[in-house]
This record gives sequence, C-alpha cells and structure tokens, in this order.
Amino acid sequence: MSSVDYASPQKAGAADPNAQKRNEAAGTLGFKEKLGYGLGDTASHFVWDMVGFWLLFFYTDVYKIPAAAAGTIMLVARFWDMAIDPVIGIVSDRTQTRWGKFRPYILFGAVPYALLAILTFTTPNLGETGKIIYAGATYVLLMTAYAAVNLPYSSLAAVMTDDTYERAGLNTYRFICAFGGQFVVTGLALTLAKFFGGGDKAQGFQYTLILFGFLSLVFFFITFKTSKERVQPSPALKNSLKEDLKNLGKNRPWIVLAIVGVVSFVMFAMQNAAIAYYFKYYIGKEDNVQLFNVVGTVALIVALPFSKPLARRFGNKNVFIGSSLISGAFFIAMYLPGDKSLFTIYVLNILGKMAYAPAVPLLWTMIADSADYSEWKTGRRATGLYFSAATFAQKAGWGIGAAIAGWVLTVFNYVPEATQTATALTGIKLLVSVIPGVLYMSCAIFMLAYNIDSRTTDLMQVELKARRKLQESRA
Repeated sequence: MSSVDYASPQKAGAADPNAQKRNEAAGTLGFKEKLGYGLGDTASHFVWDMVGFWLLFFYTDVYKIPAAAAGTIMLVARFWDMAIDPVIGIVSDRTQTRWGKFRPYILFGAVPYALLAILTFTTPNLGETGKIIYAGATYVLLMTAYAAVNLPYSSLAAVMTDDTYERAGLNTYRFICAFGGQFVVTGLALTLAKFFGGGDKAQGFQYTLILFGFLSLVFFFITFKTSKERVQPSPALKNSLKEDLKNLGKNRPWIVLAIVGVVSFVMFAMQNAAIAYYFKYYIGKEDNVQLFNVVGTVALIVALPFSKPLARRFGNKNVFIGSSLISGAFFIAMYLPGDKSLFTIYVLNILGKMAYAPAVPLLWTMIADSADYSEWKTGRRATGLYFSAATFAQKAGWGIGAAIAGWVLTVFNYVPEATQTATALTGIKLLVSVIPGVLYMSCAIFMLAYNIDSRTTDLMQVELKARRKLQESRA
C-alpha cells in the first residue's frame, strides 16, 4: 500500500482484534511503569556518560593515547554508530515478537552492552599503534551494542502512550533516572576508580565498569518487565522502506529536530569532554570536577519536573526556544570567572543546567510527535526509523563535538600531565563556555521552523484515536 499525498491524512485499513484494547489504554501511565522505563536510561547513562565525560580523558591520561588520535577514534566510532542506527531502526520497526517490537532488544542486548563497556575501559599493553587499534575497535563495538539497546529503548516511549503531555511526563521520569545515572558516573567514577585501583588508575577504571555493567543488566531487565507497547501501526499496511524514507524526508518537524540534535549534541559532547581538563589544569583541583558535576546534575534533576507543566502552559516549541537562549547565555558567561572564582563558576553552571533541563525531555517528546505527524499525514507509522534517524543526527553531533574537543586541545598546544601554557588554558576555557554556549543558543533559531504547536498535537491525538477505532470496527 503506497502512501498518499503528504498533505492529506489517510485512513488506514483493518487492525488486529487486540489493537483497540491496547490503544484505548494508551493514555495515563502508572508510576511503576514510568519508573521502570526510566531505569533503562540510568543503565544507558552508565556507558553514555562514562564515554562522554571520561573516555577522552581516559585515553589521553590513563591509556596514554595521543589527543589527536583519541579525538579521531571518537569521531570514527560515532560515524559508525550513526550508520548502524537507521539499520536498527528499520529492523526494529519490522520486528514482531510476543514481547513487541522494541522490548526484545533491551532484553537480549544488555549482556553484550555490559561486556563491551568493560573492554572499552580495559588497557592491554600493545604499544602505541596497538593501543590505538584496540581503543578504536572496542569503542566501535561498544557503540554498536549501545545503539542496539538504546535506539529501541528510545522508540519504546512513543508506543507506550499516544498523549504528547503523558509522553512529556514519561520522558521526565526517563531523564530524572538518566541524570541519576549521570550523577553516579560524574560524581563517583573517579572515586570508585581510585578505590578499586589502589593507585592503579587502569585497574580502577576497569573494575568501575564491571560494577556499572552489572547494574545495567539489572536495570534493563526491570525496564523490560515493567513496560508495555500499546500504540501499534495498522497491520494492513505493507512494509515499504521506500515509502517510509520518502515520508521522513518530507517531514518538516523531524528535519528541524535532526538539525537541533546535531547542534545541541556537539555542544554537550564538547563541554562534557573538556570539563575534566578545565578542573585539572585551569582550576588546579582535579578532584573538584566530581563535585561540580554532581551539583550540575542535581540542578538538572530539580528542574526536570517543570518540563511537563511548562509544556502545557507554553507549548513544547516555545519552552525549548526559551531554554536554549537562557542556558546558552549562562554557559557563555562561564568564560569570565578567574580560576579562583569557584562560587561564580558553580552558580553559572547551576543556572545554565536548570535553564536547559526542561528542554531535555521535550526534545524526545517532539521526536515522538513527529512520528505521529507522519502517521497523521500519510497513514504510515515507522517509530523506530524516526528515532533512529534522530539519534543518527544526535550521535553525529556527539562524535563531531568530541573530535573537535581533541583537535582544539591539539591546536591550542595541550600537553598531557604538564603545566599548560596560557594558550592551552584559553582553548580549554573556550571548550566549556563560549563555543558550546553559542551553539546551544543557535538551536532557538532552528526551532522557529518547527511547525507542530499545541493545537496540532491535540488534533493529531484525537484524529489518530478515531482512525484506530474505525480500523477496529472494520476488522
């Protein structure tokens, strides 16, 4: 069955007999299901934040890989990660099991995910070339395992409920749990590495990842057991990758979100990768980075619950724009304080994190809305493809940002384990303040083109529900 003109909603064919019950239940979600779903992102952040905050530092200062080579490894691995995402999205959309489309990937992908996380932070003595090859290979495999679990996990939220505000609430739970994982990784990883290593940093990082890997297995299993897939595409529609890709390319809201994803994740990756260098070499208090990260994460968690009520009051788009502008300004201001002005640095970071916190769950809520938009306009639903394409863009941003961080360090003459020149310190400061701040503020400009407002989301929900009931009545 081919799609109709993109401007005209299409009535789909008959649905299976159980679809009505599932879709009628696609409203309010209970606390247990929201929390269980959220724990999956705690597990994801054990790896995502170890990579984002500590891997570049681990490569250069623990495994002793040159900074330029480390940055290139991270860029190449991210491009591979980007390439595999659409494949996983397409395959998961076409997966049919008694557990659903997306939940099986969480269950069966958890073990390789945990094992590869451990291997990525393992340091065999292979010589400089051998180390670079080993680091590149393990990181590429880790990103493959991460994509195989996290992409279906992200897509799952779009089929647990069809209500955009309930999705905002679900994603709020998700990111509270996600930042809980970030809290552990950024606040305790170095302490755990010292505890487990007993003076051996390499052993300490490896044992820390063994702990995080085990916890990830437990949390992913809880997510699998507590979540349910309710919103289903019509089985009367034949699989057509060509039509799905065609619809994706015409979906203006998704295109806007993909651009925003690239830009914002360049910002996140750059800032996260540079913060360890900032405290070690500019502030002169390496251990203080953990407290800084913990305080920033707490600020995020405190502000996240405002996402849903703000979205109801002002709309997803307007909240995201305001968040980008305000938080970007605070991050830019972090360039100004001197190395002794810790209080000012902490305050600016807290304000910046609180300002951008409400936008975090809204980005993923809007991606789900863009999948609804496609179904509303064309009659076809390809949830996995939409999330994989979005994460493709975001991981491109993450890889580019991490690579830029490594390259900027090289350009500004950074030397590991040495007293840094004024030039090197300037580069480090720019990486945590002005560059990411300007990038995040620019996201507000792109969001002006996003064309799903509150009225549209409400209309989509009503019409899609009516269409599904009509499909059921024709079964």
